[in-house]
Amino acid sequence: MELSVAMCGLLCLLFSQAVPMCVPTDYTLYEERRECDFCVAINTTICMGFCYSRDSNMKELAGPRFLIQRGCTYDQVEYRTVILPGCPLHANPLFTYPVALSCHCGTCNTDSDECAHKASSGDGARCSKPLRHIYHTLSYR
Repeated sequence: MELSVAMCGLLCLLFSQAVPMCVPTDYTLYEERRECDFCVAINTTICMGFCYSRDSNMKELAGPRFLIQRGCTYDQVEYRTVILPGCPLHANPLFTYPVALSCHCGTCNTDSDECAHKASSGDGARCSKPLRHIYHTLSYR
């Protein structure tokens, strides 16, 4: 019995290293501007998944080598721009958002990426205006 539990644990450990745990995942962004008539739903991909991290309680004794803080973040990213419908002439109707092409486990680059988790306010509070879906986008890297 102990041998089978140990063998199962070993296989799980080996398998977890072979399976990508940090991958691009489908996500819907909701963009609503005060001056525009509609809320827009935009389908994109974000980086999501598990990355190995280690934070020792004894870092003063062990040193920084026992402090590993990595998260699932962009490896390759493409930026797309949409034109928001229902905006008056004086408002900028362009909205640019990232699309994750590939992801990796690493430290988050706070200069270019949003690194903090933002709590959602629930499914019913995404938009206060009528919803429109956007399908056509311009892209650049």
